[in-house]
Amino acid sequence: MKTFLAIALTFCFYGSFAQSLSSQNKKALKSYELANQLLSTNQYTKALEELKSAIAEDSRFAEAYFLSGDILRRLQRFEEAKNNYKKVAELNPKIDPSLYFNLGESELRTGDYSTALLHLKEYSTTPNLSDSRKKLLSKHLADAEFSIEATKRPVSFNPKNSGPEVNSAADEYLPVVTADENTLIFTRKNNNNEDFYHSTRSGSNNWQKASYLSPNINTSLFNEGSQCISPDGKYLFFTGCNRPDGLGRCDIYVCHREGDEWSKPFNLGSPVNGNTWESQPSISADGRTLYFVSSRPGGLGGFDIWKTILLQDGNWAAPENLGPEINTPYDEESAFIHPDGKTLYFSSKGWPGLGGRDLFFSKLDNNGKWQKPVNLGYPINTFKDEGGLTVSTNGRTAYFSSDKEGGLGGMDLYSFELAKSLRPETVTYVKGNITDAETGETLAAAVKVIELNSNTAVYEDNAEEGSFMATMPAGKQYALEVEKEGYLFYSHNFSLVQSAETDQHFAIKASLNKIKEGSLVVLNNIFFDTNKYTLLPESKAELGQLINFLSANPKVNIEIGGHTDNVGDEKTNLILSENRAKAVYQYLISNKVSPARLSFKGYGKTKSVADNSTEAGRKQNRRTEFRITKI
Repeated sequence: MKTFLAIALTFCFYGSFAQSLSSQNKKALKSYELANQLLSTNQYTKALEELKSAIAEDSRFAEAYFLSGDILRRLQRFEEAKNNYKKVAELNPKIDPSLYFNLGESELRTGDYSTALLHLKEYSTTPNLSDSRKKLLSKHLADAEFSIEATKRPVSFNPKNSGPEVNSAADEYLPVVTADENTLIFTRKNNNNEDFYHSTRSGSNNWQKASYLSPNINTSLFNEGSQCISPDGKYLFFTGCNRPDGLGRCDIYVCHREGDEWSKPFNLGSPVNGNTWESQPSISADGRTLYFVSSRPGGLGGFDIWKTILLQDGNWAAPENLGPEINTPYDEESAFIHPDGKTLYFSSKGWPGLGGRDLFFSKLDNNGKWQKPVNLGYPINTFKDEGGLTVSTNGRTAYFSSDKEGGLGGMDLYSFELAKSLRPETVTYVKGNITDAETGETLAAAVKVIELNSNTAVYEDNAEEGSFMATMPAGKQYALEVEKEGYLFYSHNFSLVQSAETDQHFAIKASLNKIKEGSLVVLNNIFFDTNKYTLLPESKAELGQLINFLSANPKVNIEIGGHTDNVGDEKTNLILSENRAKAVYQYLISNKVSPARLSFKGYGKTKSVADNSTEAGRKQNRRTEFRITKI
C-alpha cells in the first residue's frame, strides 16, 4: 500500500563522445555511452554497473560520477548519490549548475543539514531557474533550515519494540488499537502478500501471540492493508487493491465483527471510491466522519487527505478535500483522526521537515478550521520516511513501525510515550456489559452516549453481544442510555468537566429491569441549579428518552419522584423536591404525554439511598426518578 514521491530528477546526458566530456579513455567512454543507452529503457542497475566500469578505467571521469549520482538519487540511495556528487564537486565544480541542487538534496536526505543549506543557497544564485525548480528549491531550503533548528531541540522519544509475539522476520506495520488498548490489529507482509493479524494483551500487559485475523477479510490473491478500527473494536475499515468488486486500483472496504468472526468486506462504493486510488482510511470515534487518502482530481497535488460524512440515510456524502491547511502540492498520507475528534496525525512531504516524509499533527479550532500542522520533531522524524503513526485514546502512547536496527527483522511494530506537547485532547472511555437484573443473562440492547450540552450522540450501537465501549472527550458532560424492548431503560451520567488532565476510564454493568409495577429508574441526567426547580437544558436528552419510553409503552403509568439530601430545612427540602418532580411532570405533559398516566411527589430527604455524611453520598440522594405505578 505504500507509495513514494518520485524525486525530481534530470539525468545528465552529455551525448556519445561529446567534446565536453572530461575523459579521453576509450573504454571509459564506451561504458559511459552504454550506460546512457541502458537508461533510455530504465535499466538503472545495469547502467550503474557500466558507470562503475567507466570510473574504474578513469577515476577522474566527472560526468560518470555525476550520472551515477543522478541514478542513485532516483533509486533513493542518497548516501551513495551524495558521495558521487562530492567527487564531481572535487573534480569539476562548474560541470553543471544542477550539481549543487542535486548534492544539497542528497545531503538533506542523509541528515547533513548544514552543508545541504550551503549548497542549496549556492544553487539559488543560478539564473533563469524554472518556476517548478524554484518551488522545489524553496521547499528544500525550508526543510534544511527547519532541520537545523529541530535537531538542536530534540523531543522525548524512547521507542519500545512490541516483542516477538507480534513481530517476526517478516514486515509488520500500520498498527491500530482499540480504545482500551487491549486489541491490536496490524498488517504483516509475507512473500509480497499483505494480510491482517491481531493480538490481545495478557494480564501481564504483554501482547499475546499474534494470529491471522480472518479468512473472510484476508485473501491469497489480493493485498489487504492500510486499516483502521473503530474505538469499540467492532468495525474495521481497510484498503483492498485490484479486487473484482473494486472501482479503482485501490478501494476502501468495511467489515463488522460478529462474535469472534468478521463479516465479509463491503466496498463503500461511490462517491468514496472511484476510478482513482483511495486508501488509508481513518474513522472518527462517532463513526460519522471518514478520513482517507486519494489521488482523485480536485486535490492540491500528489496524494491528498479527504473526508466524507455519513448521511442520515446511511450513504456517504461527496468527499471534501481538507484544503491547504492540511494538504500541499506534495504527498500527504497516513491520516489518523484521534478519538477526540479534533486532532489529526498524518505524514507529509510538503510541510517543512527533516528531509523525507515527516509526521505532523493539526488540531481543529473552535471555528472548525484546521490549524497550521506541527512537526512531531526530531528524533521522531528523521531524514528517512516516517508514516503510519496512531495514538492511543488516552493520548499517552503512540504506535508506529520501523526498520530501525535491533528489531526482529524487516519492519517491526514499536510504541513510545508521546510528549505532552504532541498529545491530543484528553479522551476517556466507558466499557460496559448489559444483563437482565434478575437472571444475570446477557442482553442485546441499544446503547447511546450523548454529549449533554449539545444533545448530540457521540456513540450509538445495538450491542448485539451485550457489550459496548464508547469514547468521551474530557471537559464535557455525558449521558449513557441503554434500552431494550420489554425493559426499563438504564441511565448513567459522566461528568468530565473537571477531567481535562486525567485519563480515567469507566467500567459499567448495566442491569436492566423488566417492566412491571413497582420497578424504578433513577434519572441521572435530570439537572437543576442549586435550590432551584427550573429544568436545565442539559436535561433534554434524558427527558426525550423518558418520552420515548412512555410512547413505546402506552399502558404504563408512572410516578415522578423528587428527592434531596439532608442539608437545609426539612420543610424547604420537601417543597423543593416536589417542585422538581412537578417540573418533570409538566414537561412531559407539554410534550403530549397524557396527564392521566402521570403523577408526581416530593419525598425530600426521607428516602436516602446513600450516606449523607459525604458529598458523593449527598449527590446520589439529590435525584429524580420514576416508578411504574400501573400497567
